[in-house]
Amino acid sequence: MSKVYAGRYTAQPDQDVTVFLIGMRINKVHRPDKWVPVVNAMPRMLKHLVTHPDAGLLGFHNWFGRTTLLLSYWQSSQHLRRFASDNEAPHAEAWRAFRRNVGDDGIVGIWHETYDVPAQNLEVVYGNMPRFGLGKATAQVPVGRGSHTAKQRINRLRDTTSAVG
Repeated sequence: MSKVYAGRYTAQPDQDVTVFLIGMRINKVHRPDKWVPVVNAMPRMLKHLVTHPDAGLLGFHNWFGRTTLLLSYWQSSQHLRRFASDNEAPHAEAWRAFRRNVGDDGIVGIWHETYDVPAQNLEVVYGNMPRFGLGKATAQVPVGRGSHTAKQRINRLRDTTSAVG
């Protein structure tokens, strides 16, 4: 069981972050021959990314069900695209296998969304939670002076970046 951090915390990333959501939906449960290989592809990719930190993955969380969701944080969208197109990494072959074995037959749905988020636009808070999300992927710090409200947290980062630029 993960340690719960009592109280309120926020994330303190020192850089812009790319948030990548990806998942699949089993549209025809009675066709495991189509969806099991898709389910099995993601753990191989995550293992590769965890053992190759230079690929740019900062952290991730998974949720499973008929529709699955993987929330991940990346150093940049360039890192994400480089991983996706790297023939030495497990994604390219998994994508080719999906196109070859599933294609557009409607049995398995896949989706992803990518968001490049400048550090000055990030605002997060965690209350009575284990380390999670961006706070787990980067740095988690207690909410303190000047960071009690969402407006204060986002303005604090904006003030810091506007003073530099």
